[in-house]
Amino acid sequence: MDSSKSSSSCTRLSAEFQPQANEEVAEKSKASDVIKGSGPTMAELKKKAKEEKLARRARAVKEKHGGVTDVQVSQSSFVHQSKSEGQVGPKSHHKRMISSEIKVAQARGSQKRISSIPEVPATEDKTVELFRHLYRSRVTTIAGVNKETHPAVLALGLQMSSYAVCGSCARLVAFLQAMKKVISSYTTPPMNSLTRHFSSSVLSTQIDYLSSCRPISISMGNTISWLKRIIAKIDPGTSDADAKKMLCDSIDVFIQTRVTLADQAISDNIVKLIRDGDVIMTFAKSNVVQKALFQAFQRGKVFSVVIVDSRPLHEGKSLAAALIKFGINTKYCLLNGLSHNIRDVTKVFLGAHAMMGNGRLFSRVGTAIVAMEANDADKPVIVLCETIKLTERVALDSIVHNEVTPADELVTPNGILQGWQNIRNLQVCNIMYDVTPAEYIQMIVTELGNVPPTSVPVLHRLVNEAQD
Repeated sequence: MDSSKSSSSCTRLSAEFQPQANEEVAEKSKASDVIKGSGPTMAELKKKAKEEKLARRARAVKEKHGGVTDVQVSQSSFVHQSKSEGQVGPKSHHKRMISSEIKVAQARGSQKRISSIPEVPATEDKTVELFRHLYRSRVTTIAGVNKETHPAVLALGLQMSSYAVCGSCARLVAFLQAMKKVISSYTTPPMNSLTRHFSSSVLSTQIDYLSSCRPISISMGNTISWLKRIIAKIDPGTSDADAKKMLCDSIDVFIQTRVTLADQAISDNIVKLIRDGDVIMTFAKSNVVQKALFQAFQRGKVFSVVIVDSRPLHEGKSLAAALIKFGINTKYCLLNGLSHNIRDVTKVFLGAHAMMGNGRLFSRVGTAIVAMEANDADKPVIVLCETIKLTERVALDSIVHNEVTPADELVTPNGILQGWQNIRNLQVCNIMYDVTPAEYIQMIVTELGNVPPTSVPVLHRLVNEAQD
């Protein structure tokens, strides 16, 4: 009985351990096959596993980025490297290498995509650095204008922008005529007065629009200051009709005394300076110079005129046409003929945009060259200027304060500057005014008399005191 029980238990134990024994035998047989060389080696198995891992990563990159060319190249290079080395490094080292190869592939793909995008060429800045602070856009249309701007002011702004109204005094008179229309159509709002509402709301809107068309001239600035003082002196209790009539009458008197009669007085003073046989040179066009020459010719003075002109406005052409029509012997030349034509000149008459507080002349660009050439040739330079153009501001050069106009105005059809915007490193600057030093000016003729340049600030102060 005991022997039968023991034999049965042994049979059960052998049955339980039979699978384990079979596995051990299989592993031993595999190991023996590896040793004998009949199966793959351990290195080959590891290499195969790494290749499968790389293939899985490559498929993941392909699905994510859509390109596998660089990844396949990196795989082959990695396999070749592992073969040449003949050994396999640590697992973390291979992970770093694989991730770096994938990053390189991604970078190459992004570089290809970026290189396929066309490059937009950078636009060259054509602004002249020295005059950068003077550049400003000029309004040439009424699009987007404040609805409170009066139609008369809109028309004047477009005329100023197109140089239809160009001179300093011409702009001044046109501005005052437009303001008369603004005042006539003005109605004081309820619970307000003309004195308080007109200057702050109506007048400022008109001035802002005009300054966007062209910078306000010195004479216009003086006129605006005078107009604001007149409005401030109106009694708030005055009716609108009386206040508007008083303002319009004051504007008419201002134009008559400060412009019309001033030009007449200057012409009378100039006639006394002109002698028979004089050859008078002038630059561009000045209304007061033209009136003075007309009056001298009407009074029997025998003289001839040399007009020097320059681009882009060629204002001297209209002056030459007017003088010839009036019967005055006239010669016309450009600035490049100045040194030749100044030999026979006896006097130089120049108009003014403004006379600065330090006695310098602020006028159309090219005036300084004419004055310097005349001074070098010992010819007297006489400036004709109304007192409304005097200012206490000081100008040392033509850079700080000036007006920069569109450079395309200097371009002539089929000229050398045609297409200058497309020429690299080429900049064109078209400034409106220059400054003539006081030492090149012998006399300033005004409606109050003839004064030297050093007397400008005194004369300006006397005029302001008389107005107040």
